[in-house]
Amino acid sequence: MTLVPASQLPVLIVLLVLGTVAKVATVRSGGEPGALSRLGPAVLVPGRLQAPALVACAVGELVLAAGLLVSTALVFRWATVMFFAMSTYVLLELRRRRPDAGCGCFGDVSAAPVGVRSIGRTVVLTGMAVLTVWAEVPGWVSFVQPSWWMAAGVALLLLLSPELEEMVDRVRFRAPCEQRRAPAENVTLARLRSSGPWRAHEDLLAAPEPYDIWRELCWRFFAFAGKDGGDVVFAVYLSGRRPVVRAAVVSAEGTGSLPSYTPISA
Repeated sequence: MTLVPASQLPVLIVLLVLGTVAKVATVRSGGEPGALSRLGPAVLVPGRLQAPALVACAVGELVLAAGLLVSTALVFRWATVMFFAMSTYVLLELRRRRPDAGCGCFGDVSAAPVGVRSIGRTVVLTGMAVLTVWAEVPGWVSFVQPSWWMAAGVALLLLLSPELEEMVDRVRFRAPCEQRRAPAENVTLARLRSSGPWRAHEDLLAAPEPYDIWRELCWRFFAFAGKDGGDVVFAVYLSGRRPVVRAAVVSAEGTGSLPSYTPISA
């Protein structure tokens, strides 16, 4: 069983390095105006600090990767555990406070709204990091002596990575999500009606059909009349096989449960 903790070191090192490269590339490319304001952890800091925040996160990941690669010091092992545990907390906060924001784990490739898969991935990575605390060898040894446990860890993380779908879409369409041709409205509506937020709010609707439909960037919105005279608004993300769905209830007085966050539209 001593092979199990050490087998996860290469997985963590590679992901940390990929995260570093992707974040630095995103900052250097600049992207569209306001792009960084939709990526964690930049989304949690003022505008002028968003690029430095991503760079600081990238530097921290690179330091952890180097420490895991060449050292058996517990400071690097426990720091990695804390990093992924904190990442899990940040993603939960982003999902609650800024449902339009992406995790930014791999730069602008991780621009899709934070979902269960992204959170599940950080939980798995936290568990892998905990296992490495008992590894008796530095990471480079595990690179030259791979095992089936490492392959299993990689397979699990691939299943939990929504970025793969985004990368496939970019290769197919070669355009940002907001510039791609969106699925037909009836297709998006069908996806909405099969989602958890729809089932949770269906009883609040006065009519089964929306009275207004519009698109903003990567989202399509459906506005339904509510039984209390207000509105129930659903937002469906237009990318991915299982798109993220958000819901907001607005009372007739206009003081409903809409969260206070930067609008999804640019």
